Amino acid sequence: MSLQLLGFDNVLLPVGDLDEAVDFYERVGFPLSFRLDEAGIALLKVGDETPGVLLRQEDGLLPRAPGTWTPRIWLEVPDARAASGDLAAAGLRPDPPLSVSTGWTVELADPWGNVIGFTDYLKRPSLARKQSAETPA
Repeated sequence: MSLQLLGFDNVLLPVGDLDEAVDFYERVGFPLSFRLDEAGIALLKVGDETPGVLLRQEDGLLPRAPGTWTPRIWLEVPDARAASGDLAAAGLRPDPPLSVSTGWTVELADPWGNVIGFTDYLKRPSLARKQSAETPA
């Protein structure tokens, strides 16, 4: 079998409270694409693509800390250390920036233990995405 993987559709994250989750992720910097309260979902934009991060309310899901087993989603940003400062300025508590082979990464967990990482390619710029004219540098 040979699958042709074309890219990501949406990444789904379970949350316990849709209002709280949308507020949290908007503070992180994700623009809201749409929200369907009757379905218990909200889609957050990532870059210029249509797919994004889909928050799905799960009744009974309580706040929890992430564990070492927690899946992580890393998204590319121009400068992860600057993103860490922006997150802290928004009243959030990201982990300290971590040096990785391509640049830097900073992680942040939402109240339900979902971990979002912001990574850059400052050490290997040839691998970085090209920024569109609409994307601030």
